[in-house]
Amino acid sequence: MRSAEDRGPALKKPALGARKGISISEDALISTAALGVENPLPLVVESRGDGLDLERWAAAHRDQLNHQLLATGGILFRNFRLTSEAELERFIQALSGEPLEYTYRSTPRKRVAGKVYTSTEYPADQFIPLHNEMSYTRNWPMKIWFLCLKAAQEGGETPIADSRRVYQRLDPSLRERFAQKQVMYVRTYGSGLDLSWEEVFQTSDKSAVEDYCRTAGIDFNWVGEHGLRTSQVCQAVATHPHTGDVVWFNQAHLFHVSSLPPAVRDSLLSSYGEENLPRNAYYGDGTAIELPALDAIREAYRQETVTFPWREGDVLMLDNMLAAHGRTSFVGSRKVVVGMAEAYNAQVT
Repeated sequence: MRSAEDRGPALKKPALGARKGISISEDALISTAALGVENPLPLVVESRGDGLDLERWAAAHRDQLNHQLLATGGILFRNFRLTSEAELERFIQALSGEPLEYTYRSTPRKRVAGKVYTSTEYPADQFIPLHNEMSYTRNWPMKIWFLCLKAAQEGGETPIADSRRVYQRLDPSLRERFAQKQVMYVRTYGSGLDLSWEEVFQTSDKSAVEDYCRTAGIDFNWVGEHGLRTSQVCQAVATHPHTGDVVWFNQAHLFHVSSLPPAVRDSLLSSYGEENLPRNAYYGDGTAIELPALDAIREAYRQETVTFPWREGDVLMLDNMLAAHGRTSFVGSRKVVVGMAEAYNAQVT
């Protein structure tokens, strides 16, 4: 994993007018600069004075900020001293309207205020691979925000990567194969090893789950009294609706059983068999994804990863299609909260 100051040669960037730099503000209290040299992700917008209200300032510069977000993929706001979930929600509203509910979940989270949630509640010693939020579905938020209320004693960064550059790093034959076949996500609920279907769908009403699945294009069947199995074919690559950029946009590498530690993977396969794993990923035609392909995807993310230490009060805003995110392991208490906005519905053939 590389820091912003330690990266290899940059890939050739696609020609795109939105990548041209702009001046967000001439206000002497604001400075803007890229975090690194070879990769514009993220842009750092920093307050140089006290008392500058991020919500009001961002609302007044909404168009410029959205333009720069499309150019870089992410903006890190520093020294605006946000201290609460309510402030984050108001900031989201100022830029993108009403935040989204977190539905059809894949990881454990809790609502902490309004439509602001905890970040993924995996154990502190686990690394969460980089991914685009809800790219395992046909519906996702276009924007996602992270507010650091308490930085970990050690580690706990939110690494990010440009999804355009990840796509460019992959072998063209691999990209084409995934683009044509797409990705099938298979989830089996009821073993107690992963989220329950009640938590994923945020309801205990089976008919409501069935209605959701039919609307979302998810195949489903009930297994026994308490179990449920679902499968859905979704995009592997996607075209950004505003920039026209082609991005790597799926979670095959994260859902696939090979993402688990070998001992855990072998135990699950021995106990449940492949057909009953809590989650797994295949090509859209149901055939197995080759392990070398998954290794290449993970390596592309690794090569493009940018990390920075959190400062309390930092807000990271990402275009969810242009930038992937993850989480490093950490020591000590950590509190990073998350909000999402601007729902996008994709048509997958």
